[in-house]
Amino acid sequence: MLCLNVESIRIINFRNYSDLFLKLNKRINIFVGKNAQGKTNLLEAIYICATGKSFRTNRDKQLINLTKNEAYIGSKIKVGKNEKLIEVKLDNNSSKRIKINKIELKNFKELDSGLNVVVFSPDDLNLVKGGPAERRSFLDMSISQIRPVYRHNINRYNKILFQRNNLLKSNKSKSDIINLLGIFDLQLVKIGTDIITSRIEYVDKLFKIASKVHNNLTLKKEYLILNYASNVEFNNKNKNDIEKNFLEQLNLNKDKDIYTGITSIGPHRDDIQIKINNIDARTFGSQGQQRTIVLSLKLSEVEIIKIEKGAYPVLLLDDVFSELDIDRRKYLTKSFNNMQTIITSTETIKSKEFDKIDKSVFYIDNGRIIK
Repeated sequence: MLCLNVESIRIINFRNYSDLFLKLNKRINIFVGKNAQGKTNLLEAIYICATGKSFRTNRDKQLINLTKNEAYIGSKIKVGKNEKLIEVKLDNNSSKRIKINKIELKNFKELDSGLNVVVFSPDDLNLVKGGPAERRSFLDMSISQIRPVYRHNINRYNKILFQRNNLLKSNKSKSDIINLLGIFDLQLVKIGTDIITSRIEYVDKLFKIASKVHNNLTLKKEYLILNYASNVEFNNKNKNDIEKNFLEQLNLNKDKDIYTGITSIGPHRDDIQIKINNIDARTFGSQGQQRTIVLSLKLSEVEIIKIEKGAYPVLLLDDVFSELDIDRRKYLTKSFNNMQTIITSTETIKSKEFDKIDKSVFYIDNGRIIK
C-alpha cells in the first residue's frame, strides 16, 4: 500500500502567520496552544492544498493576513516514492492561483492534488444536528476527493441551476418561460442524475463501514442507519429510471417553480437520513451520540479513501481529542498506526497510547511555532 504524507509546509501572510516553514513527522504531529493562536489555521492551510478550498470559509480574501494583500501556501507531499509540490497563491486583487510542480492550473476546480485529507472538528457535529446543506456539503467534498469528475459535475449543475432560477424569476411571460425551461431541464436532469447516483453509491459504501465502526464504538448497544434521501422520487437505483422520474417531476412542478422563482426538484434539495436504533439522530440523539456518529462517519471516510485511492489520507483532528471519552480515544488512536495524523489541542495530550507512537509536539503562540 502507498504511503501518503505531508513532508513540509510553507506559509506566508496566511491568517495570523507571517512566515512559517515547518517539517512534519510522518506519523503524529501534535500542535498545542491556547485558543486563537493559529492551530486551526495550520490545518486549514493543509486542507486548502488538498482541495483548493477552506473548510471554514468560502471567501478567499478572509484567508489573507489583514495587513497584507497577498498570501502563499506551499506544501511538499510524498506519495510512495514520488514527491509533489502544491502551491496556492491568494491575492486581494485577483483570483486564486494554484500550481502543481510549478505548472499553473487554468482553474482551481481542475485540482487533483494527490493529497487526500479527512478533517474532524467540533463544527462537524452539524453533520448530524445541522440542516441538509451540511450533509450535502460533506458528501460533495468526500466524493470529490475520490472522483474528480464529481466536482466537475457539481460545478456544472450549480451553474445550470443558477441560470434556471434566474429564468424562473425573470419578467418573461409564463409561456416563454415554460418554452425555455425545456433547454435547462434536459441538462439539469442529465448532470443531476449523475450526482444522485454517485451520492447513492457513496452513502451505501459509507453505511457498510460506518455501521460496523459505530457498533464497535458503542459496544454493540447502538446500530447506525444511513439512507440517501432524494426529493427525486424513484423506485429503484437504476440510472435511466431516476433520469425519467427527475424530468417528469420537473415538468409537474413547473407552475410551482415559476410562482416561487426556485427550482424545487433536484439533488440540491437532498439529504442523508441518520438514525440510531431506528430513531432520528438529528432530533432525538444526545450530543454524545451525535459526536459518536460523526467519529464513525469520519473514520469510514478514511477507509473509503484508502480503498479507492490505495493510500490512507492525512487525518486532521482539530481540538476534538479532548472531547472524546477514554474508549473513543483508544479506538481513534488505533487508526493512527496507518496514516499521518495532525492534531491540535489546547493542552498537552496525556495518553498511554501516545507514549508508544512516534510523534512530534509543537507549541503555538500567536502564529509562532516552537518544537
